[in-house]
Amino acid sequence: MTMKKKTTKQDIRNSLTDDVEEFLRNGGEVNSFNRGESGLVNGRYSEQSMSFEKRQERTPVSDVLKAIDERKESKKKSPSKPASTRKKSPRKKVIYDDFGEPLRVVWEE
Repeated sequence: MTMKKKTTKQDIRNSLTDDVEEFLRNGGEVNSFNRGESGLVNGRYSEQSMSFEKRQERTPVSDVLKAIDERKESKKKSPSKPASTRKKSPRKKVIYDDFGEPLRVVWEE
């Protein structure tokens, strides 16, 4: 199995140069423009190319955020659960040696 060669910048440049040369060999033509000339339409800048799409109206979320904050505060203020009256029973705990073999079992409160 061979590893795939990572593409270098030089490989990309060579590929682009080859693509341009092939385009020109097949009858393609490259037009030259003076600086800023290509952006002009009838002597003026095209307003469509200069502007971005209209902004969408944003949904106000201040009411939603306020409701979330109120819920957080009400949870903090609510009385905590009463301590369980159930007595904790002892739990079994296994003691292991350095090699992971169980040595003995002890009961913890």
